[in-house]
Amino acid sequence: MELKEFIENLAEQFDDTDISEIQADTEFQALDEWSSLTAMSIIAMVKTQYGKTITGREIRKCSTVEELFDLVKSL
Repeated sequence: MELKEFIENLAEQFDDTDISEIQADTEFQALDEWSSLTAMSIIAMVKTQYGKTITGREIRKCSTVEELFDLVKSL
């Protein structure tokens, strides 16, 4: 799993946020479009793309995209 690929997959969960706004150090929960629905989409994306299960609680503990990537990678 590569960070660049993860960022691209994550960016697809945001309909109105340009992919250029999402980088490794982006605080994804601070994005205007962030919502519980987006979190659910991320949970589904991780399950589908990477075959791993994460929870909303685990997502809330992550601040940046890279922290979320590291979490998924560690599972």
